[in-house]
Amino acid sequence: MCSVVGYVGKRSCRSFILEGLRRLEYRGYDSAGFACLCPRDSRLLYAKAVGRLENLEKKLKKEPIDGYVGIGHTRWSTHGAVTEHNAHPHFDCNKTISIVHNGIIENCYALKRQLEEAGHVFFSATDTEVIAHQLEVLLLSHVTLKKAIIDLVNKLEGAYAFLVLMENYPDCIVLVRKRSPLCIGIGDDELFIASDPLAFAGNSSKVCFLPDESFAIVKADQIELYDFKGHALPIKVQELTIDWVNQERKGHEHFMLKEIYEQKEVIHATVDFLRQISNEVWQYMGITQETAQSLKSFNMIGCGTSYHAASIGKFFFEKITKIPAYVHLASEFRYMPFFPSENSVYLAVSQSGETADTLEAMRMLQTHHVPTVALTNVASSTMVREADGFLLTQAGYEIAVVSTKAFSAQLTVLYWLAHRLALEKGLINQQQMHMAQEDLLVVAQLLESCMENYRMDITHSVAKEYAQSQNFIFLGRHESYPFAQEAALKLKETAYRYALCYSAGELKHGPLALIDVKTPVFVFSSQDPLIYQKLLGNVQEVKVRGGHVVAFTFEHQKELQLLADRVFIIPDVKPLLGTIAMTGLMQLLVYEIAKELGRPIDKPRNLAKSVTVE
Repeated sequence: MCSVVGYVGKRSCRSFILEGLRRLEYRGYDSAGFACLCPRDSRLLYAKAVGRLENLEKKLKKEPIDGYVGIGHTRWSTHGAVTEHNAHPHFDCNKTISIVHNGIIENCYALKRQLEEAGHVFFSATDTEVIAHQLEVLLLSHVTLKKAIIDLVNKLEGAYAFLVLMENYPDCIVLVRKRSPLCIGIGDDELFIASDPLAFAGNSSKVCFLPDESFAIVKADQIELYDFKGHALPIKVQELTIDWVNQERKGHEHFMLKEIYEQKEVIHATVDFLRQISNEVWQYMGITQETAQSLKSFNMIGCGTSYHAASIGKFFFEKITKIPAYVHLASEFRYMPFFPSENSVYLAVSQSGETADTLEAMRMLQTHHVPTVALTNVASSTMVREADGFLLTQAGYEIAVVSTKAFSAQLTVLYWLAHRLALEKGLINQQQMHMAQEDLLVVAQLLESCMENYRMDITHSVAKEYAQSQNFIFLGRHESYPFAQEAALKLKETAYRYALCYSAGELKHGPLALIDVKTPVFVFSSQDPLIYQKLLGNVQEVKVRGGHVVAFTFEHQKELQLLADRVFIIPDVKPLLGTIAMTGLMQLLVYEIAKELGRPIDKPRNLAKSVTVE
């Protein structure tokens, strides 16, 4: 969730570190900090600020510090309130050791008690500060830095990545990684360090990703890499071309709005990519053609928006490939009994490819020798590197914390993959496969045209009306139920409104007690005739109790249109593609409600984009 950035080399480091933090600020923006070693006397210099990175930049303009070795951090808080004391970097007692950290030290309270009993004084409520004080102790009891780090990592429990800056070792930075991403960009007598290579894109295309449970001692022209037992590891450098284009809103008020409107081209780009790899798709996924043909079940794992996309994808696989599909909430999956099944594959769905819960679930599956495939938007992510195979969406950078275009891109891949698997099994022919791809391009156009049809109404009246509501209920059935869950999540994330979501058939089992004239009930229809009739009955249950119904309905569904208090009509599309057609319109309405309420739309409170802690 947090981001760490470091530099050691021949240049002054502050400008690079601040730029790297700016690129990764989506990972956390509660506070920010910078530390460096003074070039004259190697004294540790630092600055911290609460809030966005710009607050740190203002402070550094007033009181500039810089050096040739430095580290930086943007924070998403896990331990301790959002205060300057809790902002990174953190220090030992004498402030000669500085730490920036991403992740969680699970045994921090036990370690902190021991250190306090030994006389150490803590100035923050964070788990990170424990690392600095523990290292302070170990440096006194070990002859070499390497031995002190080995002892340190074997005392820490949890998932973490951290950087260490020390006055006594002024020409180096220590990097430590355990189940949290960390990489090194290699330049000409300079090294760039970050949670994500996006931070140093344009400065280096040669990247070394630290293996799990490893640490490195790096100087401007040297990398020493070890496992946690101290055994030297080979330094594997790979070419990685990541283009950083300064992200602009291109006339849109927020990145979220820009990304909502990019979905048509994202779906087109994703379909084009999938067409290109169609003949090699099983190699990409790390399975054989025979495995694909013999699959008897399909499993998906995800969190948040990715979980909702996978839950919709379940209907794609079951109706198109005729095999059972199962969707698992990654945060629960590892802690449930696991029963391996033959002829199955697990798809880990994640926008960033770094989602900690999903990544740990994937790693657990690999201990059972189960085929794992990553579906993500980031080619350089940990999931892509660790899974048996992968598929990439073509959504491009998503700057807004709230995911929009990644969701429609994931649905596109899942719909396509279900057809490609059906083709492999002989359930459809090449012409039907071609038509499925064309249908995705058609629905991309409808996604955009639906927004245009209602944009003025939403902007000038609808959003103002619903911004006055404090509570919302969202309903759907079959594939529109997880879509309703996604809509409710979007409203919670951006507008900070209470939004409950139910399968519409469950209304009569309790939630009907919540219906009143002040609580809008958003209903997302289905094109399945039977499901539609059942949903119609559920809406009537709401109406007779005085409820206010907002219906997202399809052209031919006149009964629902007459019954609802407000209607958004979506053109009829191919079965199963209705959720994609509704996506942009739903997101636009949520966006405008949040805007009407004056929310910080691109960076909502308490959230971060890449969830790298469990």
